[in-house]
Amino acid sequence: MPVPPLLVLHGVSKRFGAVQALADVDLEIRAGEIVALMGDNGAGKSTLVKVIAGVGPADEGVIEWEGRPVRVRRPDDAHALGIATVYQDLALCDNLDVVGNLFLGREIRRAGLLDEVEMERRTRDLLQSLSIRVPDLRARVATLSGGQRQTVALSRSLIGQPRLLLLDEPTASLGVQQTSRFLDLVEMLRDRGLGVLLISHNMGDVKAVADRVAVLHLGRNNGVFDVGTTSQEQIISSITGVTSHPAMHRRTPAAGRDER
Repeated sequence: MPVPPLLVLHGVSKRFGAVQALADVDLEIRAGEIVALMGDNGAGKSTLVKVIAGVGPADEGVIEWEGRPVRVRRPDDAHALGIATVYQDLALCDNLDVVGNLFLGREIRRAGLLDEVEMERRTRDLLQSLSIRVPDLRARVATLSGGQRQTVALSRSLIGQPRLLLLDEPTASLGVQQTSRFLDLVEMLRDRGLGVLLISHNMGDVKAVADRVAVLHLGRNNGVFDVGTTSQEQIISSITGVTSHPAMHRRTPAAGRDER
């Protein structure tokens, strides 16, 4: 019996007043796969990420997790499923050190006191397992480089051992060398079995690591492409709306539209 995808969206729609941000969007992500989500400004990429992360629930549509319909109406719902998100602004606390940022909101306590030794040990073990080098775990995040800050944000998302990682424009503020190292890390996570949704404007990044590209245009699906067999020109044509592609084949879930 085939293993179901980690996440499937069916007919997801989201409206803000008179603006239809998403209309009947489908998406599928499997374990051990990097799916790039691309689209021009205003295409609905960030809105879709917020729907999956429980920050802005869908108005209509069905979300399936491992083949069963689920409700994702709050970030806690997403976390409970195993979905973690790294937003473009990273949401780090500059005045805290690396350890403090990784365990912010999930501090380890012993006898009512913060167990700083154990949190530092776990931080060091996690960073070493990811081959991430941070000179000083007790350095304030404000003193770190852009690449180091990005890896701290990514590491924090992995504390809860998620199964699906959402990355919103992770390399937008990084230099060439920092971007290369970060993409190597993302590939490592894919190879360890995580599903990854990579939101990016950078075609080079997408071609380097993604397995498939899902394109949004004006809040709607406009194609899903295999990276290895699709030209850059074809993808760009879909992003700009020059070419139109049929929506993903939609299966009608037996449970109906429980995200309404």
